[in-house]
Amino acid sequence: MKTPLLGNRTFYDGVLRIGLPVALQNLLISSAGIVDTLMISTQGETAVAAVGLCAQFMSLLFSAYFGFCHGGVIFVAQYWGANNKQGICRTYGLMISCMMFFGLLFGALAVLAPQAIMQVYTDKAPIQQAGALYLSIVGFNYPLQVLAYGMSALLRATERVRIPLYASIAALLTNTALNWVLIYGQLGFPALGIAGAAIATLISGVVNLGFIVVACLWDRNPYLFRFSEHFRWNKAFLKQFFAKSSFIVGNEAAMGVGNMILNAIIGRQPAAALAALAVFRVVEGLVFAFFRGFTSAAAVMVGKQVGSGNHLQGYTDAKRFVLLCPAVTLLVCLLIQPFRAGLLGLFSLSGEALYYGMNILAIYTVFATLRSCNWISNDCFRAGGDSSFGTILEIVCLYCFTLPALGLGAALHLPFLAMYCLMYLDDVVRFGVVLWRVNSGRWLKPVTDEGRAALPDFRALLVAHGHRLRKRGIK
Repeated sequence: MKTPLLGNRTFYDGVLRIGLPVALQNLLISSAGIVDTLMISTQGETAVAAVGLCAQFMSLLFSAYFGFCHGGVIFVAQYWGANNKQGICRTYGLMISCMMFFGLLFGALAVLAPQAIMQVYTDKAPIQQAGALYLSIVGFNYPLQVLAYGMSALLRATERVRIPLYASIAALLTNTALNWVLIYGQLGFPALGIAGAAIATLISGVVNLGFIVVACLWDRNPYLFRFSEHFRWNKAFLKQFFAKSSFIVGNEAAMGVGNMILNAIIGRQPAAALAALAVFRVVEGLVFAFFRGFTSAAAVMVGKQVGSGNHLQGYTDAKRFVLLCPAVTLLVCLLIQPFRAGLLGLFSLSGEALYYGMNILAIYTVFATLRSCNWISNDCFRAGGDSSFGTILEIVCLYCFTLPALGLGAALHLPFLAMYCLMYLDDVVRFGVVLWRVNSGRWLKPVTDEGRAALPDFRALLVAHGHRLRKRGIK
């Protein structure tokens, strides 16, 4: 059990090889959001708030399909460690089928009922109208986004991380150029404002998916296009897949609904606060970009070790991620602090909106560190095959602590910044519990034959190690 907890060269090589391209990809995606918000900010605070609330509907879509995606990644990463190509193909087929159902559903809702959606998120008519226009166009991109995300997840889980990165670069360049042309009316095109931003997002989504498809065909990817093997599901596989995925799907659905309620409560705050929050969520993407790199690396590295039966290595790597990810999150947040005013000023925030934005970024430094620890721990649990513990804990804390506190705060008319702090109450409650769970090792629940065969020896090692610590008076 004596392994360097801060990691060795092999560990960091894996983090850089898998996590860095994913972090760069997400940084590019966040940069696209920043470019969108920067350009839309010239249209006024109403447009910024509308696009920010539309992003929350897209987050609800993400919650709907992400559970199936992450459940699939559990299997793909462990099958990758066991070199089971048929298992990878059939997992991808089932995963993408489930994901596309929600991509088509949400796309139809956005296109056909955008006004009704916006009424859920805010009671301010100008924001509703602007958001409905944006949703009615960008909704066509939702199925494309879901398909591209599923393909990228498979590529990352099988350690082919460059294609999604290059696709994101192409999409960012396309989105930026088209935003300039369509929002402002350059090169002879009419100035379309917020509708132009939506059209640019749709076309960049086509470019992103097209790049991935063409690159994978050129690379002769051994999994994405073996359609005859994507649907070779048997009863035992379906039972195992949905047994693992159901908790993640339920988690994401419950969290999506909970966050929708949360955003509906926050959406009744002053327009200046909503504009500041919309800009903050774009800046938050810079932090989240690095975080997603770590979670992708953790899912592949921990899942691969557990799937191959090397449980001690998977357990040790998980503990390393739980230390490393919050430390990097804190560092990134601290680096942003000196540039808060200039950064927010780029988005045309001023007066009350600038005041809210400055304080949001300061408060976020503390809560982002706690949240990243909770999230990376839960991703390690899932990579190890335990999809239930973190799910139940997350749902219970959101519905029993955060939402009641926000409801009470709204009834008492608490100031916006106090309401913002209450949004993170569940992360404070979960923090100590997830650290205990990581250290216990009880989250290792392999789905491969190789992993299950090695589990008794690992559990015996943990028990023996625990006895030795207790004899030394260490708990």
